[in-house]
Amino acid sequence: MTMTMALTTPAAEPAPGLPAMALLGLIWLASPALPVGAFSYSEGLEAAVDAGIVDDEASARALLLDQLQLVQARSELAVVAAAFDAWRGGDGARVQALNRWVTTTRECAEQRLQTGQMGRSLADWLRQRHPEDARVDTLATLAPGPTWPLACGLAGVLSGAPREAALLAIAFGWAENAVQAAVRAVPLGQSAGQRILAALAAAIPAAVAQALACDDDRRQAYTPLLAVLGARHETQYSRLFRS
Repeated sequence: MTMTMALTTPAAEPAPGLPAMALLGLIWLASPALPVGAFSYSEGLEAAVDAGIVDDEASARALLLDQLQLVQARSELAVVAAAFDAWRGGDGARVQALNRWVTTTRECAEQRLQTGQMGRSLADWLRQRHPEDARVDTLATLAPGPTWPLACGLAGVLSGAPREAALLAIAFGWAENAVQAAVRAVPLGQSAGQRILAALAAAIPAAVAQALACDDDRRQAYTPLLAVLGARHETQYSRLFRS
């Protein structure tokens, strides 16, 4: 007796959590391939290597974990969270105020260069992706220019994902770029880089929670060591990165 089996295409299972397109949008936003030039910045890490502050995996991990806590959670991600709400609520005055806060709290020229260049690049990318959305035009016209956290806030809204999920993706994107800078600048092996990335990933949820709870009175941009390193990096003899 010959038995035949009907071949059927299994029904697709519903994806838990985020809708598929929102999830893909966050993956795209966190990708190192996003055309914003993040790979060209080390955010003081290269200067720390030159100064002997970072010279191995342990010291690179310690510096980046400090930056996640002191820079991302207290300042950058906190602004992204506030900007997300402002863009979603159509509060143009709040958007302008947050953008001014970012531009006036950068502690050295390289920090201003980075937030401005990456903000403009992300605004250009969003214009290509969402040419019909008036908020993209508003972002591009912010004075003196769109900054990175304000552009990230709008990108998070346009992804269709919840605010916390957007911040997690943006934080991981920062972490991945920071680790790649460490791999090249220290230098480190790929396995060491992955161990540092794992440590950062484990600390990101708490950093995002802190950013979400950070109101205007508690938000701060005060990292004097990074400011000094950034100023030194401007005249550093040999450089791979722009910061």
